[in-house]
Amino acid sequence: MLHLLLHTVLAQAANYCPTFTDDFNDILDTSVWQHDITMSGGGNWEFEYYTNNRTNSYTQNGILYINPTYTADRIGLGPMLNGGSLDLWNDGCTNNAFYGCSRQSNGANIINPIQSALIRTKNTVSMKYGKLEVRARLPKGDWKWPAIWLMPRDNKYGTWPVSGEIDIMEARGNGVNYPHGGYNQMGSTLHWGPDFFHNGFAQTHQTYTLASGTFADDFHVFGLLWNSTNIITYVDDPSNVVLNVNTVNLFPRGNFGNVANPWPATHPSAPFDQEFYLIMNVAVGGMSDFFPADGTRPWSATTQTASLDFWNARGQWMPTWPTDNTGALAVDWVKVYQQC
Repeated sequence: MLHLLLHTVLAQAANYCPTFTDDFNDILDTSVWQHDITMSGGGNWEFEYYTNNRTNSYTQNGILYINPTYTADRIGLGPMLNGGSLDLWNDGCTNNAFYGCSRQSNGANIINPIQSALIRTKNTVSMKYGKLEVRARLPKGDWKWPAIWLMPRDNKYGTWPVSGEIDIMEARGNGVNYPHGGYNQMGSTLHWGPDFFHNGFAQTHQTYTLASGTFADDFHVFGLLWNSTNIITYVDDPSNVVLNVNTVNLFPRGNFGNVANPWPATHPSAPFDQEFYLIMNVAVGGMSDFFPADGTRPWSATTQTASLDFWNARGQWMPTWPTDNTGALAVDWVKVYQQC
């Protein structure tokens, strides 16, 4: 059945028309790629803040780099820890949720200790069905969280996760011995559900581990095939499937209990039947269970000072952060195709 489905989807390849390509052979085109500028931490109280700075997002020799750095290098260690402030309003702050545009440090609650980048094509490039490929090398460094993903342009059905999310690639910058998968492993996930507390992602998630080598050693293609009935992700070649989901009539598969179906019967593939745009970023840490609180991470599940605990443990993780470009998410090219 899987073979037949793949054959059906791949047979449509001749009907793909290129709509967008960026090979990053010039400076980063900020008319195409918009930067998030916020300390909101992705809703997970992550330890990075995102900014538009060529220290964190830059091109070099035909490669785009998204490189996390240390906030203390920008504002000083003392102000980051106690008695300092960071105001992003004048920088064009894009998200004030979770105190995203302005924060002050007081010794316990510190300013996000990592400075990073998230770039997106919300206002420029989107797709509904088709094919997307990103050739990238993943970063090394404990607690880094690189991702290539899609979000709905208009939130047609409501706020997250009602309108869906397509995670083509998420990975961890930890080494190969990290028990939850280091940079030799990546995962693909669909997020969908009637509200924040009901998310069927666990049923639409798969991981892929390289048989040899790591995703941080060399470049690999992270791909998406998407039509009106199926979403497939893959590594390097469409035959090398990571995630394969039939998106028709998802709601019953969620087993959400006595919760109303938010998607109309006239849209059987909802919420994955609308325009989505591309995002690429490197986050760090946070309070989600992407890095489970099992004693391996240097902050707990209940702490009120997670960023401080993370920073105080820098003697453990900082030596794993390369000082060259291997510490960055490196992107060779992005290609988007529509069904035509």
